[in-house]
Amino acid sequence: MPTYDNEVLHFGFALAVNQLFVSIRPIENLSNTVFQGDDQIPDINPMPDYVMVQAISCEPGYGFTVSILGDLRVGDHFNFRFIPSFMYGSRQIKYTLAKYNMDPTEMKIKMTSETTLKDIPSTYINFPLEFKFKAKRYNNFRPYLMAGALYSLDLSSNAKKRINKNPETHIVRFEQSDFYIQGGVGFDFYNEWFKFGVELKMMYGLKEMLTHDGTLYTESIDRINSKIFQLALTFE
Repeated sequence: MPTYDNEVLHFGFALAVNQLFVSIRPIENLSNTVFQGDDQIPDINPMPDYVMVQAISCEPGYGFTVSILGDLRVGDHFNFRFIPSFMYGSRQIKYTLAKYNMDPTEMKIKMTSETTLKDIPSTYINFPLEFKFKAKRYNNFRPYLMAGALYSLDLSSNAKKRINKNPETHIVRFEQSDFYIQGGVGFDFYNEWFKFGVELKMMYGLKEMLTHDGTLYTESIDRINSKIFQLALTFE
């Protein structure tokens, strides 16, 4: 396929695996903040006198992506790509809690630790626009860099759609839409009938995604941003 890159427009598809993260910024003075009462401690039974959050972290999860690819040639080394995609994945927020209770027999406060995981599943429809910078082709191999932005809509957003089926378990809710910047690297391989590509990219969300509801699960966090790593196979 020696003249493949001379064509103005190409179409294809991509299959990918992804790993979803969140970047968490806790509130200032987190270790000294006290949470108490039904409104702030909704699903810890039996309810302690008060709770303090010792640490917050993200447990990443894996998912998959299916994409349709449109590629427009704008120069010998530049292409403009539109890649609408369907993405499914999940991640968890891990809270390490210190629970305090008054022991009536010893008349002193006792502390116990507990770890709680909150699932954040997502089903995204993504609309990315990318610029692709291609190096010079060497035989049937050509590396490239990519950069761009995307708008993402979460069809299973906790903030809009997800229903709490277990009233004893509190749901941490995310906003429904986000804007991402993205960048990555890839390699194209020219075969007899199609071009095959392998690419790795990272997407970083710009919006604050957490829906604050007054509980310790949201009021202990100042800001959350989404991060996604993706390894894709492209066929054009």
